[in-house]
Amino acid sequence: MKNESTSEKLSPMELEIMQTLWNLKAASIREVQEALPEKRKVEYTTVQTIVYRLEKKGAVRRAKKIGNAHIFEPMVTKKSAIGSIVDDFLSLFGGSAEPVMLHMAESGKLSLKDLKSIEDAIKQSQDKKGGEVE
Repeated sequence: MKNESTSEKLSPMELEIMQTLWNLKAASIREVQEALPEKRKVEYTTVQTIVYRLEKKGAVRRAKKIGNAHIFEPMVTKKSAIGSIVDDFLSLFGGSAEPVMLHMAESGKLSLKDLKSIEDAIKQSQDKKGGEVE
């Protein structure tokens, strides 16, 4: 599986299909459709269209064929897809995470536990780069 993001952005429904494939590791279109959350059930042909679109974008590939069913697997990692979305979102704020983090803290969506995880991730990132944490 590649760590790079696809060259094209993924739509919310494409991301939902990708989430299902990340969870299943590899699946047929029918398995993806059946694994979607009950509130987000869509027709088989809709899932098929989206999976084929994801294949064209390089986000999934046909791993094998069992009978008449193709088995698809993700070609991008969840981490790289999320990173691409977050980078695009932060670019709306001049690349700064501060306004987003402040909003999350003020709205109660960012906990002290979350901050500790973020602090640990920053320390690990700095250690890899050999830099100092401010």
